[in-house]
Amino acid sequence: MIILKTPQEILIIKEGGKILAEILEQISQEAKPNVTTEYLNELAEKLIFKYEAKPSFKNYDKFPAALCVSINEEVVHGIPSKRKLKDGDIVSLDLGIWHKGLCTDAALTVGIGKISDEAKKIIKITKECLSLAIEQAKINNRLGDIGAAVQNHAESFGFSVVRDLVGHGVGKKVHEDPDVLNYGKRNSGIKLEKGMVLAIEPMLTAGNYQVQQIQDNGAFATSDKSLSAHFEHTIAVEENGGEILTPFLIS
Repeated sequence: MIILKTPQEILIIKEGGKILAEILEQISQEAKPNVTTEYLNELAEKLIFKYEAKPSFKNYDKFPAALCVSINEEVVHGIPSKRKLKDGDIVSLDLGIWHKGLCTDAALTVGIGKISDEAKKIIKITKECLSLAIEQAKINNRLGDIGAAVQNHAESFGFSVVRDLVGHGVGKKVHEDPDVLNYGKRNSGIKLEKGMVLAIEPMLTAGNYQVQQIQDNGAFATSDKSLSAHFEHTIAVEENGGEILTPFLIS
């Protein structure tokens, strides 16, 4: 069941989204060579506490941390550890918080030190996919318009779109209906309407789109070990496209 949000609830989600964006930007600035992913999670928890919010991922479906940190071929859900970032890595930082009883969710991918041209390209195109998807999140469009925007742009640059992991509704729960696929056909799927709040999150790979879960850290990674990038905003469906509720800079 899709849970429509009232204008007042969307304002609260927007307040929380601003906090989340500020936290995520601060964490991304600390993602440097020799920094452990465990440290980034500790920083996330300190900042969440500072803003009087609560982590939404911690203990959700047994996930033990506030921050998901996924490196290189890892797509999402990497558990923070003593692993150190190194020059040339690309890292997805995915975070969710509760603010005044409502939830927001966002992610970005950053390069560590000097990264390859391929890494720069997949980060750039994934950002662009997110922007194009948000443009399609308008009243009376359909879910398939969002997925088609991501798929068409990604594949035009030779990248694949992950099929087994998707975006979702968000707000009253960490994950709500509907699933927001990053592939599909225009004019297909349910009609978008005012009050919908969605976490749109393109996940691209440099190889094929198959993923598998890694046993030791819980992350989903590309089956062919190719690079992956991930960007996500929480948005509200509006007349002229999605209103970004988690306004970190993606350009």
